[in-house]
Amino acid sequence: MSSELTGSPANVLVVEDEMVLRMRAVDIVEDAGFTAVEAVNADEAISILETRSDISLLFTDIQMPGSMDGLKLAHAVHDRWPAIKIILVSGQVNPSEAERPTDSRFFGKPLGVEEMTAQLQVMIGAGALKIVPNTAMAAADETPHPSAHEAVLSAENDSLRLLLEQAGIDAKTLLAQAGIDAKEREAADKLQKLILGELHHRVKNTLATVSAIASQSFRAATSVEHGQKAMEGRLIALGRAHDLLMQVSWANASLTHTLSAATDPYDSNGGRRFHFNGPDVRITSGAVIALAMTFNELCTNTTKFGALSKPAGRVEVAWTIDEMKQRLRLTWTESGGPVVEVPTRRSFGTRMMESLGQQLSGQVHLAYEPSGFVYLLDVPLNSVIAAV
Repeated sequence: MSSELTGSPANVLVVEDEMVLRMRAVDIVEDAGFTAVEAVNADEAISILETRSDISLLFTDIQMPGSMDGLKLAHAVHDRWPAIKIILVSGQVNPSEAERPTDSRFFGKPLGVEEMTAQLQVMIGAGALKIVPNTAMAAADETPHPSAHEAVLSAENDSLRLLLEQAGIDAKTLLAQAGIDAKEREAADKLQKLILGELHHRVKNTLATVSAIASQSFRAATSVEHGQKAMEGRLIALGRAHDLLMQVSWANASLTHTLSAATDPYDSNGGRRFHFNGPDVRITSGAVIALAMTFNELCTNTTKFGALSKPAGRVEVAWTIDEMKQRLRLTWTESGGPVVEVPTRRSFGTRMMESLGQQLSGQVHLAYEPSGFVYLLDVPLNSVIAAV
């Protein structure tokens, strides 16, 4: 399929703190024929709205860190800019119509592409892009449609929900058999509900992330096999990050350990081709996942096209902490590989690496030096360092 411009596209402000989910939302907005403007939290969204008058719709997640969540943001936007349409999404809560701003819409995660596209076009027009068939892509029809992945994920989530409910029933039975009195049982019930609620939230977010990864992986794939391999690599990287966080009860993890775990599978024959240089610090769970996913992209690219595609190739990963400026600066530098050429298009991996900087309130710079690719991340310490 290809796109033809039919007019000036409307602008949609996408507010989502999760990097991959934000990228997925941006793709939905663009596929519907509109231009996406990105923000990672409510404060950034308000700043954008205060400096622009061309936003037609707010597309925001409800659960977000910061001074206000997505629901409060939606009400603030409705009060100050009543002409802006609003779509709310969440994997955990389902606000009633009375709790939402007037005429707003709500969708649960994972997001249904066709439904979301149709709703966007109903609320702010048909969009500026008209989809037309491309006969050259006929062979790609075998590629699974993103909605098929979402249907499977939705069914899996229903099964998980039933398992969680059964776990609750089993727990109550065990408490009764153990002879725990009513007061203790009530306290245990509250704790159990809290734990199950948090687990369900994490499951829903993970399923939404998996759905986004699947869609992104097949979106630009040249073949079904290429898309499948890309998706598998990203899901494995996500799984490794979760394993690392489970070891520390999802509190925080070592930066050195995070980077080492992400690069270990790409070291050939046990020979250390990655070299780390920097002080070890504890980083937040969000930073662990984002860095693990980003380093998976870096490792995949360097083994295919970069330094590690050659026997003499090496990668230097160095980071420093500027206490005065309160910033962390991390650099990935490749050497000993083939001559680097600037890519002709921005891939999903490139978008993910660039989005990481925004996710952590910092900047990302990609340099395609002839002698070796360089990735630079410069972020505020309070975006990555875990609280003591």
